[in-house]
Amino acid sequence: MPSADTAYRGRFAPSPTGPLHQGSLVAALASYLEARRAGGTWLVRMEDLDPPREQPGAADAILRSLEAHGLYWDEPVLWQSQRSAAYLAALNQLQAQGHLFACSCSRARTDSAGNCCGDCREQTPPPPVALRVPVAPQFAAQWQDRWQGPQHWPIGRALQDFVVRRKDQLFAYQLAVVVDDAEQRISHIVRGSDLLDSTPRQLWLQSLLHVPQPHYGHLPVLTNRQGQKLSKQNHAPALDDGRATHNLRSALDALGQPPPPPDCASVTELLAAACRHWDATRVPAGLTLAPR
Repeated sequence: MPSADTAYRGRFAPSPTGPLHQGSLVAALASYLEARRAGGTWLVRMEDLDPPREQPGAADAILRSLEAHGLYWDEPVLWQSQRSAAYLAALNQLQAQGHLFACSCSRARTDSAGNCCGDCREQTPPPPVALRVPVAPQFAAQWQDRWQGPQHWPIGRALQDFVVRRKDQLFAYQLAVVVDDAEQRISHIVRGSDLLDSTPRQLWLQSLLHVPQPHYGHLPVLTNRQGQKLSKQNHAPALDDGRATHNLRSALDALGQPPPPPDCASVTELLAAACRHWDATRVPAGLTLAPR
């Protein structure tokens, strides 16, 4: 269960694989407004864990884009590329508690759920190996989602284990996000519904590492006219920072919020009005938002 309510601490955590697009802005804006309306703290974390997938200059472009849209963070940006020691400490904790095993299986030797299908748990394979966390068969993740309602995911029935460090020695997203949310004392997570199925894995890791469970809210994600989630992989156009007020009005409209008054000419005025009138219950139901 989530920990007792404390000061609200939220975060936006983009990956620098390309510039922000309108779908990213919808998530960032909702996260920002939830934190501001609660009188809380809003942070930015750069999830730069996967150098082969990163685009040169993307991280700086993302931060400039947030600033252009008036979305200023309250504490220094946390860069996952500088957090290796914390992730190693978490792996050592899991290892000491018997919650880690080395796996040499190729992708072809895993099943449809991604489980290790070899005998890696019984004998230590030679390098290169990934590190995996076993999942208890009886484990069922449960939480009350801000927008998706009550969630019950008995993942232990199908998911026997999952990777927390890859064969190339890069740390897996599931591990890093749990360690960093705990380090930054994140109380509320607002993100897209495309990450809904990551939450059960993160809740399992939170229980193993004995860290608090934040409150979760998974927003419906913006799609293109083909029904695909707006993403860098689907060539979503980058935000035009020179049209920040237009972009923010479009994001508020997608989130079901009342339009700010026409005389809100600056991003500062527009965000102030948006914060005063933010109503999370007006966010459309479902997993996706079709383009208007």
